[in-house]
Amino acid sequence: MKCELAAKVGVADRLESAIVELLALQEVLSSDAVDARVLSDFRDALNRVRNTAWAAQKFVASRLSDQGPAGLTSFLAAERLRAAFKLCRSVQEDLRGEEIEFQKGQLTEFDGVVRGLGEQLKERL
Repeated sequence: MKCELAAKVGVADRLESAIVELLALQEVLSSDAVDARVLSDFRDALNRVRNTAWAAQKFVASRLSDQGPAGLTSFLAAERLRAAFKLCRSVQEDLRGEEIEFQKGQLTEFDGVVRGLGEQLKERL
């Protein structure tokens, strides 16, 4: 019980620090020009965090009301699909560009995952 309380306090402190940092970033974003791609990546990350926070809140509520997390699990899977789609589009843009140098090993690993995922998708469609 004591350890659980300490963990909750740590989470609360980290969330409070994140809020302070985000408010400071808001001022920077409002006043300075930011690279559009960096800003887009930042917005995507914030959206993922927002959705994860919502899901965590729903999970806690479902535990308190003895409801199962099935709907929440489906939501999280859908969110992963949305995020994966956006990331794959970004990788496509990166691969089209000449300014980024990729390591062959990374590309090979990514290719393997994409091919495996493609096969699984064919089974579902």
